[in-house]
Amino acid sequence: MHTHHPVTKEILEAHIKNDHQLNPLSDYLREFVYGGSDGIVTTFAVVAGFAGAQTSMETSLPMAAVLIFGLANLFGDGTSMGLGNFLSARSEKKSIHRQMKLEKDDLKSDPDYEKHETLYLLKTKGFSDEDAAQLTEIIIKNPLYWLEFNMMYELDLPINGGENPILTSLATFVAFIGFGSIPLIPYLLLSSVENTFLLSILFTFFALASLGTLRWKLTGERLIKSIMEVVFIGGVSAVVAYLVGTIFAG
Repeated sequence: MHTHHPVTKEILEAHIKNDHQLNPLSDYLREFVYGGSDGIVTTFAVVAGFAGAQTSMETSLPMAAVLIFGLANLFGDGTSMGLGNFLSARSEKKSIHRQMKLEKDDLKSDPDYEKHETLYLLKTKGFSDEDAAQLTEIIIKNPLYWLEFNMMYELDLPINGGENPILTSLATFVAFIGFGSIPLIPYLLLSSVENTFLLSILFTFFALASLGTLRWKLTGERLIKSIMEVVFIGGVSAVVAYLVGTIFAG
């Protein structure tokens, strides 16, 4: 026989916080994955280009050249991606706020029409005519929730105003630089070019696998699936980068 304890406000708040609250980093998972993957492939493309040049030229290229071009490309592209993401997120945020203001004005200027619209939206969600009518009367009593309801189900827009442009661009930049620098590590540690490219390939695989592991930690999906998807997609891009680099270097 189960003993039922009273459900208090404190219990509910603790349950929501501990069991349903997402990891704060999950909000920026897309930026981490895209930025990290692009950083890895971008750097590997430079390394692959120099490796292709090594095989087609009689004289060997200095290790410093790989590092200089690799780091310049890494920070240049990373800054460009971060700023581009900032502008994109900022534009999206402004667009959402504009739509929210328009919707708020509509609720004030023509509440009768908006009421019928809410009734219709509830019916499309599977509520009966009677239930939809009762819910509509309840919803319109709370103007703030009514606005949020229309933003979510009429406009399909987030009610929190969109992503933070600064944090979004920072996540892209940090992931791009952090993961993108990994394929260059062998060129920082070794003094000879012999087998350096092979080590860079291994480091590239490690970087992609680490990115897949991070994705697994934030999403909770199966570890092997998460790693394999990131490694496969990033690996295909890396192979293309190597082939293009080798062809043009030759």
